[in-house]
Amino acid sequence: MPLSWILLILAVIGTIAFLMARSRAIGTVDGDARRLHSLPIYYGLNGALMALTPALGLLAIWLLVQPILLDRSILADLPADAVPDGGTAALVMSDVRRVADGIDSGISSGAFTRDELRDLSVEDVGGLLASEGTALGSALTGEVLTAATSYWQARSSLSWIMTIAVIGLALIGGAWAVSRSRGEFRARNVVERGVLILMIAAASIAILTTLGIVLSMLFETANFFRQYSWTEFFFSTTWSPSFSGRGGASQLGILPLLWGTLYISTIALIVAVPIGLFAAIYLSEYAGKKFRSVAKPLIEILAGIPTIVYGLFALITVGPFLRDAFASPLGLGNSASSVMTAGLVMGIMLIPFVSSLSDDIINAVPQAMRDGSLGLGATKSETIRQVIVPAALPGIVGAVLLAASRAIGETMIVVLGAGAAARLDLNPFEAMTTVTVKIVSQLTGDTDFASPETLVAFALGLTLFVITLGLNVLALFIVRKYREQYE
Repeated sequence: MPLSWILLILAVIGTIAFLMARSRAIGTVDGDARRLHSLPIYYGLNGALMALTPALGLLAIWLLVQPILLDRSILADLPADAVPDGGTAALVMSDVRRVADGIDSGISSGAFTRDELRDLSVEDVGGLLASEGTALGSALTGEVLTAATSYWQARSSLSWIMTIAVIGLALIGGAWAVSRSRGEFRARNVVERGVLILMIAAASIAILTTLGIVLSMLFETANFFRQYSWTEFFFSTTWSPSFSGRGGASQLGILPLLWGTLYISTIALIVAVPIGLFAAIYLSEYAGKKFRSVAKPLIEILAGIPTIVYGLFALITVGPFLRDAFASPLGLGNSASSVMTAGLVMGIMLIPFVSSLSDDIINAVPQAMRDGSLGLGATKSETIRQVIVPAALPGIVGAVLLAASRAIGETMIVVLGAGAAARLDLNPFEAMTTVTVKIVSQLTGDTDFASPETLVAFALGLTLFVITLGLNVLALFIVRKYREQYE
């Protein structure tokens, strides 16, 4: 059964449990709600929580664990000759999953039936899957088809078992909650305790997700450094990966990528910080209410534009303009893709980050500080320079560092505006690239996760994570250190 249908059924069960628990609680006190320990709504909420929470928890755990166990089971049954020369079991399993998805899609669309599938040859199945849009990393073999069929059958069976288990648990939980709905039942206490547990679980999920991401990058980075020298990675000035099977011919130095990342980010911040900060000061201190009500939403529109649109703007408009107006006349290059192109467009994108946060921070400065400064004879500009900006400085610095983190992690604008060349160069009109772009390029397609050319993406990601984490820690330190001065 599709996941959407399961969620819909759970929503219906939760609603029914809410109504029945509330109605039963009122019925036990002969309709006099004043005799209830808690408000009637708490009895209903207890019924909904008991029906939905265990069922949704089981559903989440099942969806996380099932693919792992299923992959291990199918992989253990794969014959050794199913893995082609130069390939890996992971790539074979990727094809198995694709074929299984193709079989599921083909049966759903009516291209073939379950009975017809058993009688079709490998070539016929391959042709049908190709017509359904299933792309494979290698030619379909009998071993892969057999494994995919088993994978699809097991997944279908487990899906029905999961559906029955989840819906059954929801019914049991709802029925139990309804049976407890009596006048003396402390429904409010139970609901509040349940909500507290849910909030703790939500916070734990965020922490565990971060921990999982970091650990996954650490383990894969360790595998990379077992195959490739860390000194060459951190200190080499050449980035030249090779997927042609030459192995040691790859040169995976991060310095050109770090240089491109920092170069483009610096230009973006040079554009975004002054414009964003001055806009924030004007809107908060000088602009009237009518102008502010129009100008602030217009600036916020920039934050809502997808980065692909910024990338196209850099590629089609800004890049050719900079090339024709500056680069070519000055003899600095003939490419529309350059550091300057990506930096300028990225700076425009970051203006709302700096402006909005700085505006909110400046407005949070107590009005008494402004009145005191003006009362002592200071002008408005002196008040801004000597009172308001210093008071808001920790928050402004935090906004700038947040914009820096956003610039360092940007990918799409760099791909379209700065190119993909990894080089160390001071010329801002030359094409360069960043760490994030190379992470995407190294992991695109059917890749062998045992090779250093693929594992290097995790080392790049971990390096970028450490840099952005350092920026965020610095922002937190500045905010905490200097905030106390003005409180």
